[in-house]
Amino acid sequence: QVQLLESGGGLVQAGGSLRLSCAASGRTFSLYGMGWFRQAPGKERAPVADISWSSDSTYYVDSVKGRFTISRDNAKNTVYLQMNSLKPEDSAIYYCGARKYRIGSRWTQVDYNYWGQGTQVTISS
Repeated sequence: QVQLLESGGGLVQAGGSLRLSCAASGRTFSLYGMGWFRQAPGKERAPVADISWSSDSTYYVDSVKGRFTISRDNAKNTVYLQMNSLKPEDSAIYYCGARKYRIGSRWTQVDYNYWGQGTQVTISS
């Protein structure tokens, strides 16, 4: 069992930066791949970034490549999402998820076993 708690969301102007954190409970955090998803009003929860348990593999949705960076610190049981050059279309609730297995052929929320409660990110134009 893994419990996840996101933090770091807020309101920033376009072009600004935020760093989201996701703190995990449990001694097996280092065994899980971790991902960030986001959900805007009226839309489905969609992937943003993912990182393997060892940090040797990272994945990003095209719309955030070059702007967002996912990282993790297994000693602190925490995964981060550094978000730069933010745009109004990045506004959403951001969720972190933990997965036991590899991402499937379609990168969706189904691949993840545990979720946090989410943190709101709002970008003003």
